[in-house]
Amino acid sequence: MGKSGVAEKPLSAPLKLEFNYTRSTGPTIGAFVSALRNRKVIGALGSDGRVFVPPQEFDPITAEPLTEFVGVSDGGTVVSWTWNAEPLEGQPLAKPFAWALIKLDGADTTMLHAVDVDSSDAISTGLRVRARWAAERVGQIQDIECFEPGETENGVATLDSDGDPVTMITTPIMLDFMHSASPAESFYLRGLAEGKLIGGRSGPTDKVYIPPRGANPTNGLPTNEQVELPDKGIITTFCIVNVPFLGQRIKPPYVAAYVLLDGADIPFLHLILECDAADVRMGMRVEAKWKPREEWGYGLENIEYFRPTGEPDAEYDTYKHHL
Repeated sequence: MGKSGVAEKPLSAPLKLEFNYTRSTGPTIGAFVSALRNRKVIGALGSDGRVFVPPQEFDPITAEPLTEFVGVSDGGTVVSWTWNAEPLEGQPLAKPFAWALIKLDGADTTMLHAVDVDSSDAISTGLRVRARWAAERVGQIQDIECFEPGETENGVATLDSDGDPVTMITTPIMLDFMHSASPAESFYLRGLAEGKLIGGRSGPTDKVYIPPRGANPTNGLPTNEQVELPDKGIITTFCIVNVPFLGQRIKPPYVAAYVLLDGADIPFLHLILECDAADVRMGMRVEAKWKPREEWGYGLENIEYFRPTGEPDAEYDTYKHHL
């Protein structure tokens, strides 16, 4: 409920999840992407004589590894398609295009790729298309920028290869979506925007959860009773981070710890700074170091980190059931 007593609408915001997924290719996918780097398309020959493009790693009939490769054409026929009127970031083309299942000449299966046409009226099942190769190729499916209407003049690919085989590929993963917070999550986030730490509980004698859960896991009742908590607490458990990793913002070593706020019944994870990592310990009293007010938003990152208060450590028996 808001200050006026009227229920406030839950918060919502666009979120983007993205990371680079890196994997080893193995002998089958490695051969396929190595051929793409050389402007060639190859498939794997199955035990029943079918040519799989892209090649499968194992035979669908015998389950044995597929190790015999066959060159196919970089031109083929559209088997089915759908129109993409609003391309997303990272997709093959920035303008409207078609996604299509394309059966390349010499293949018995279809591969998914983009087809560059001006409108949905310009593509149909049975349309003949050819690969448009990228000017710079590194050994990935994007070495084919897209397909376009027309017949290829490249013929069937040979199996000879140039350069070292591709053994690793990196695929960017990106997901855009609209996140709608629960009512309990919303009052917690609104509290952070005001410099407050607000937990939730399902009744006056029940446990206080921060961040609040939608329901109390012990009785199933909604945790819609708000409890404002202080920005001080104790460290229950912690980890000293010594290993550097991509995107790391703080130079190791540093401490990530579970902080149990005074009055809360569940800890949350945050940074511990302004002390040597070797001095951090269970039961240490800590307080929040807030960012400047003008940098606050709707998130726990409003607290830059926690730091020692200098107060005596808490006795183990006072927090052992929170470990």
